[in-house]
This record gives sequence, structure tokens and C-alpha cells, in this order.
Amino acid sequence: MGTSWSLAIAGGPPDVRAQVEAVLAQLIGESSLWEADSEISRFNRAPAGAAVPLSPGFRQVVEAALAIAEASAGAFDPGLAALSHRWGFAPDGARDSAHAGAWRDLRLVGDSLTQPGTVALDLNAIAKGQAVDRVATRLLEMGCTHFLIGIGGEYRGEGVRPDGQPWWVEIEQPPGAALPPLRVALAGLSVATSGDYRRAVMRGGRRFSHSLDPATGEPIAEGVASVAVLGRSCMVADAEATAITVLGADHGHDWAVSRGLAAQILVREGGGFRERLTPALAAMLG
Repeated sequence: MGTSWSLAIAGGPPDVRAQVEAVLAQLIGESSLWEADSEISRFNRAPAGAAVPLSPGFRQVVEAALAIAEASAGAFDPGLAALSHRWGFAPDGARDSAHAGAWRDLRLVGDSLTQPGTVALDLNAIAKGQAVDRVATRLLEMGCTHFLIGIGGEYRGEGVRPDGQPWWVEIEQPPGAALPPLRVALAGLSVATSGDYRRAVMRGGRRFSHSLDPATGEPIAEGVASVAVLGRSCMVADAEATAITVLGADHGHDWAVSRGLAAQILVREGGGFRERLTPALAAMLG
């Protein structure tokens, strides 16, 4: 899925790497747009009216994506594969008829999702977070209680380090930001980040972020440079960070506060950066 993973663990069985790779292979088979035979690719190719059966893991991420799309009034839009492809952020194969808001036409009934003929799913803004959660779940099932799993910019920590210290993670800052570093202790917590600086394309001499605004069909306007969200579920935090980024500095902050989210928002302002913390995160930092 175009990223890497890391695991720091105190103890654990000798086959822990193989176990992690097995979980990730399963998720790639579900949600990777770069795999022609993945569940998401097969759904995007399905004819209008087809009820496509979903595996439990893929159903979980689809259900969460639709819930956050509804809660954010479509700022997080899981149906933007065609738009992502148009801007050069996704592989070929997305149906051209897809449009912003088409996710509302989806019908998830039982373990089947009906393709209305207007939706090309892109779950890249939530699937990495789900991968973190699923790896963490597998490790806990194996009896591993002290670890830090990271996939791309998403992390989850359980227990403590061998020296008794918590798993400290320093939130990545955009290039050029000279703000005091934000370090968070992940003990039964996840952190997910979204940034306008990580992936971009150049067109006509201009730089366009990979974060797309469903309302305009274009990359987001320069404003929110980075968002970090802390929560128990990395999958949910991953999608929430994207929603805040798209909503913008003010609306995104208000939306995060209304949901009680612990979030950091870095805003480009006057050639520099301004930090906004939600009350929930400020309380966590003491």
C-alpha cells in the first residue's frame, strides 16, 4: 500500500514477524487499490446493482468509513478513487462515473455492499489505521503486551518499554515548522496523522497536495498543514484526521471539539505555522 511498517516489542514469540506480515497481507488483499484482485478493486469493477459479499475485515473498514463520512458531512469521503486517479494519487482502474458524495448511494446490508454504479472506493485514508489496529489485536492475542506498532504515520502503543518508560512518539512536523515538538505517550492509545506535505503532484508549476476536497474536486487549499488525532482506535483516528484536514482550520477544529477529539492542528499562517490544540488534547498534556 505504498508505505512501510515497524515494530518495537519487549519480548514476544520467535514468529512475531511472520504473524505481522500475515495480518498485513490479509489487509492488502482487502483494501489495496494496487492489487487487481483485492476486495476493493473487485468492488470498484462490479456492475451496477451487484451485491458484493465482504470479508469481516473489509466490512469493518467500510462500515467505519461510511460512519465517519456521515458524521463529517462528506469531508471524509471514501468514494474518491476516480478523483484520486485523476490527480495522480491512485492507480488506474477507477470508474470514471464516480463523483464526490456518491458514497451516499452505497447500501451495506448484512455482509454485502451494493455497487450503485457510481462509486469507486478509496480507503487509503483509513486502511492504514485499521492495519495498525489489526496488528495490535493479533499481538495481544499472542500474549504480547508491550509493543509499539507503526505503519506510515500511524502508531499504537501497548504496555511499556523494557526500561519501564512509556512508548513515546514525537509527532512529525511539516518541513520548516519550528514549533516545540509534541511528544505523546502511547499506552493503550493510537495516534494518526494527516499532512498536506507528504505527497503532492506538480502541475503548471504549482504544487498540489494529495488531500482532496470532495466539495471542489480539487486538492485542499493551503491552510491546514498537519493534523494529529489521538484515540483508542487508530482506524477511526486515521479517518478523523483526514476529515479535519479537509474541513479546514476553523471548521475542522470545531468538528474535532464537538466529537471530544484529542487533536493537534498545524495551520500555515504568515509564512510560518500556528498550532491549535483541542481541549481534550490540552488536558492530556497537562
